[in-house]
Amino acid sequence: MSKNILLFCNGLSGTGKTTFINTYAIPNGFHNLISATTRARRAEETDGVSYYFRDEKYFETEKFATHLFVNEAFWKPGDAKWLYGIPEFEIKQNLGADLIYDVIQPRYTRELMDWFKKHNLQQQYDFRVAYFTTGLDNFEIAQQRAVMKNDLDVRRANTCTMADFAASRVAVDYITMPRDDKPNMDLINLVTSRTR
Repeated sequence: MSKNILLFCNGLSGTGKTTFINTYAIPNGFHNLISATTRARRAEETDGVSYYFRDEKYFETEKFATHLFVNEAFWKPGDAKWLYGIPEFEIKQNLGADLIYDVIQPRYTRELMDWFKKHNLQQQYDFRVAYFTTGLDNFEIAQQRAVMKNDLDVRRANTCTMADFAASRVAVDYITMPRDDKPNMDLINLVTSRTR
């Protein structure tokens, strides 16, 4: 029996991760792991679909496979903490499916890999890592999306470079620089060739 795939999609805002996931992966049976977050919900987002929108107390009581405090470097008492993380139940409910983790920084890819190893689940999954990049210092889309205090600073601090992959001990299997809205063909073939 072949292993399921756990595909890590790393890249900055605007590099095409969400388009790839919605266009190719989800229609071919992949489950996009839903993170919880304390940040405010945007108008187009749906609780339980885009994210689980929760408060800080939830992050103190729930068990998480990954835990991101993305504005930690800029946070001061009285500010809202921007916490993100995949609750363990989200993974456990979807074991047996091909999975995707959509995240910027490779260090959080490493966190989820380590969680799977800690729970002896790595034998069930073939880890694959995709790096979505424009090859440029592309913050135009980040600037458009930056609506909260220190938002753009946080986005600039949360980098995704080959140096970040090396520092996190994460090997990259696919590099995609979208041209004409088409990501890496090997990556497309990976997700479209799955049969269940």
